[in-house]
Order: sequence, then structure tokens, then C-alpha cells
Amino acid sequence: MRTAYSVETVRAAERELMARLPEGTLMQRAAAGLAAACADLLGRVYGSRVVLLVGSGDNGGDALYAGARLARRGAGVTAVLLVPERAHAGGLAALRRAGGSVVGVGGAGSQGGGDGGRGVEGAILRADLVLDGIVGIGGKGGLRPEAARLASVVAQARAAVVAVDLPSGVDADTGEVRGSAIRADLTVTFGAHKPGLLIDPAREYAGSVRLVDIGLSLPVEAEVEALQHADVAELLPVPAAESDKYRRGVVGIAAGSARYPGAAVLAVAGALRGGAGAVRYVGPAGDAVIARFPETLVSDQGPKRAGRVQAWVVGPGAGDDAASVAEVLDADVPVLVDADGLRLAEVSAVRGRRAPTLMTPHAGEAAALLGVAREAVEGARLEAVRELAGRYGATVLLKGSTTLVADSGGGAVRVNSTGTSWLATAGSGDVLSGLGGSLLAAGLSAVDAGSVAAYLHGLAGRFAARGAPVGAQDVAGAVGRAWRDVGVG
Repeated sequence: MRTAYSVETVRAAERELMARLPEGTLMQRAAAGLAAACADLLGRVYGSRVVLLVGSGDNGGDALYAGARLARRGAGVTAVLLVPERAHAGGLAALRRAGGSVVGVGGAGSQGGGDGGRGVEGAILRADLVLDGIVGIGGKGGLRPEAARLASVVAQARAAVVAVDLPSGVDADTGEVRGSAIRADLTVTFGAHKPGLLIDPAREYAGSVRLVDIGLSLPVEAEVEALQHADVAELLPVPAAESDKYRRGVVGIAAGSARYPGAAVLAVAGALRGGAGAVRYVGPAGDAVIARFPETLVSDQGPKRAGRVQAWVVGPGAGDDAASVAEVLDADVPVLVDADGLRLAEVSAVRGRRAPTLMTPHAGEAAALLGVAREAVEGARLEAVRELAGRYGATVLLKGSTTLVADSGGGAVRVNSTGTSWLATAGSGDVLSGLGGSLLAAGLSAVDAGSVAAYLHGLAGRFAARGAPVGAQDVAGAVGRAWRDVGVG
């Protein structure tokens, strides 16, 4: 499992380690890993042109020491100091001893070399690699004007861009980007991932992420965690020799309407591939469901008279069927609420439930539930998912390019990024709902059901699309391949 920790936690671990090590050891470890990553990206270090964008403090020091290592291997290295009087003295001296050049942000050369008056912008545009060491993990808000100007030049350059610990201008703790920021091809982060490296919109600025182990001792519980194949494989329900369809779990689907019968079909498709032993469908789209999936148990008598289930899915394409939503929420089994169900569910009805509830909004639905603009949710996804989980007393899966799953009881927020932009297609969320509901019926907790469903759904989207447009039915059809891909037959 990949874990990410808050700035405060990382800094505390750094202080504890530095107290036991000779002065400067930690920075040298970071610089060595950073220089190695840059060398790997360059391929050939000797003769390459490297520009360091250096802010004040340790982040700039990491960049300077890494630059010195590259200069000793034959790279032409120029450090651009945004605040010359506050540049890391030891790193600056090391770069100069290695033959690197140093200029102020205005382009004037300082002691130890310069760029011959050709200007900082020209140096960046000619560079093979730009190392972003402007702002460290404590930075808040967008870049200041001088740094923002450099970021715009970097965006025009052909150089590979490597960020030191995280791209300058993004919030390490939340993933928010409140102004100008550096867009990196590679981020080399030290000791631990930071939440902003895993959560959009900041994740889009980070590029690939490489973790350098510097020896930190971190707590067991992280701020954010991301499941990987092995984690998902351990959670997937696998029938035992004595299992029958009822022991494997029965999921009920209350979805669809005369206007949206397809939502019911797609939710059932996801449920049938999600590990439960049987699917009961309740609603007005029974004919469409049974025509496509004859194994479905269909009823038109409402959720209370549908028969025994171990979990419900309610809402996809349900229109204004508030009665079914209320009946499902009144059931004493886990419930997944999606789409129209989110609009129709009363906060008090959700909060009053004794059994687990999993809500699965996209950003627009989350914004409506919170009473804010969609942009507010998209810009602060971590805050939004936590706020929703707390307000409703439920587990919340916030869909998006990085899907987040938060529990009302706190703890680490799960993040998933296995998907593809081709999943932004009508009906894709209905498949996810059915899949998640089936995992609930099979016995997974709400957090695990949401996390595993998002993981498999994302993989299925990739397999179905393969770089081309894809429909929701194709995604449902690829869930089995995704399941096998994580290592469970």
C-alpha cells in the first residue's frame, strides 16, 4: 500500500532523525537521490545543460547539492537564485566548488560565474533539465510574481522538469493549486509521499513520482493511502468450497425509471461482476434487465417486498422515486447511494442508519450536497470528501480522476487513480455503483467496498478503452479481466 503523510508528520520525523545524525546528513541523502533521479532522466549527464531554480531554505539546498553532484559529472549547471541573500550557504558553496554558475533571478551573474549576460529565460529555454527547488513542502498558495514568471518560462521550455519534493505552488497537504505552479515531468519526494502528490489537481502537476528513502520512522496510520494490486487481491471475496449463491451474498438494485431504464441495466451489469452470488432488481425497468441478464431476480413490488438481500444499491436513473430511496435507507443492511438517490436522500435518514452507508457522488453532486460551487469541490477534493463524510455520517466515495474514499469516523482517506479519462462516459458510474454494492453484499466494509470497486472499475476502464472511446457496457464487460489482473482467479 502506498501511504502519504502530512507536512507536520514528515517534519516531526525529520527532526527526530536529524537529532541522531551528523549535521547535514539528511540533506545529503536527499540530494544524492535527487541527483541520481536527474541523471536517470537525462541519460547522458556529461555535456548536458541543467538549470536550478533555487528558493530559500532546505528545498533550495537540496537542489544546490544535487546540482553540484551533476556538475562534478560534467553537466553545465546554472543556479538561478530567487532570494540570493537567503540561499542555502553550504549548497551554494558546493555548487561553486563543482564549477557551477550562479545568477540572480534578474539574470546578473554573481561570484562564481554567470550566464554571460544571456539571461535567465534563455538559460531555461536552452536547458536539457530544469530542477524546481523554489518552494518546499510548507508552501501555501500560488507562486509569488517572480517565481510565477519563471514557471511560465519553464512551461515553454523543451527541458525535462524535475520537482524537488513536490512542484512549487501546490499544497502538499491538500492537493490544492491556488495560483501559478510548476508542472513537473518527475517529482522526487523524500522520506514519504505527501497527500498532494496523490490527489488532483496537484497530482497533475507532479508527473511521475519517485520516492527516495532517507530513513524516516513514520506512524502506522497515514493521512492518505492508495491500494495496490496486492492489497486489492487480499480484499476480493473468493467463494469457498461450501459456498452457495446466498452465502456469497445477494445484492438488491433499486434503480432505473421509464426515462432511464439503461441505468438499471448497467447497475445490474456491475453487480453481477462484483462477487455477490445473486442480484435482485426492483424497479420499472425489469423487462430491460431480464432481457439483458436473465439470471437476475426481478420484482416490481418495491424494496421491502423484494426478498432477502445483504446490501442495497439505490439511485442510478431513479428519477423522482423518493419512496424507494426511503425504503432502502430504512433497511438494516449496507446501502450504496448514488445519482438520484443522493438528491432524494434526507440527511437525517442517512445519519440515522445503523448499518453502513456508502455514498458515491461525482463533483457536481458533491457540490449540490455541500451547497457550494462545483469548482470549490474540484479545487479542494480532500476537504470536500471529508466534509461530506462527516455531515452525513457515512462513507463517501468522491468520483473523479483521483477517486477519494473517506469514512465518517476519520482515519486515512483512500485515493485511487487506476482509471482513464475515457471513463468519463454516460453510465460508467452506474456500473461502479453495482460493483460496489455487490462487494458490500459479499461482506466488505464500506471503505473497502468503495476502494476495491474504484480500483477494479478503473482497471476495467483501461482494459476496455486501450486508448480509444469506450462505452459503459464495455467497462462492465472488462471487470472480470481486471479482477484476474490483480491476481485472483
